[in-house]
Amino acid sequence: MLLKLFLAFTVVPAIEIYLFITVGGHIGILKTMLLVVATGFAGAYLARLQGLQTMLRVRQSLALGRMPTQELMDAVLILAAGLLLLTPGFLTDAVGLLLLFPECRRYVKQYLRNRLEPYIDARRSTGDRTL
Repeated sequence: MLLKLFLAFTVVPAIEIYLFITVGGHIGILKTMLLVVATGFAGAYLARLQGLQTMLRVRQSLALGRMPTQELMDAVLILAAGLLLLTPGFLTDAVGLLLLFPECRRYVKQYLRNRLEPYIDARRSTGDRTL
């Protein structure tokens, strides 16, 4: 876990710096900075729209007496997308934009479900109700 955090906080910024330098060399520093700001605004707007739609689906599920697990997972992933889009950088923007597409979120949700299911099943078998 510590290694993954170390890599996330060193490799990702290094890639972002490389991309800034490369893109800035091709289109210029001002256009590069404008592009980063524009993707931040556009991403925040899209994340807000999708977040509001997801919250409406959560309310509808609750009104029907269903547990909105899928909708809540979508909400968490949309929040993550918004945070990634607000983080300056091309790599984080690309991942954030991908998370805003429902089809991409479906794959991420399946991956997370596969990773968390053994943990949840183990907790259920012991009768532990806290997660």
